[in-house]
Amino acid sequence: MDKPRVFADSHNADVQGRLRLNCIGTVQDLARQQISLRDGQRLTLYSEDLEVDGVVRYSREENMWVAVIDWNAIRRLESESSFPSDQVIEQRKMA
Repeated sequence: MDKPRVFADSHNADVQGRLRLNCIGTVQDLARQQISLRDGQRLTLYSEDLEVDGVVRYSREENMWVAVIDWNAIRRLESESSFPSDQVIEQRKMA
């Protein structure tokens, strides 16, 4: 089964390097996909043109959900904005 893909701000990490899952984009993605976070849940987290797999944990210190990630496993995504606009239009027509 695919891991749900959820926004997470890569600049919103705690002192342990875990991504906090409290940003508005995160909350919106969770609501839209009707996801209730639970300990040990696996997610794919994205931000702009980056993504990484993570495991959800509850931070008792901060009283919020966080995601444990491997900062060395962050993947750069090829974004449509890197293509000239006419190529993006052609790609959408083909889809």
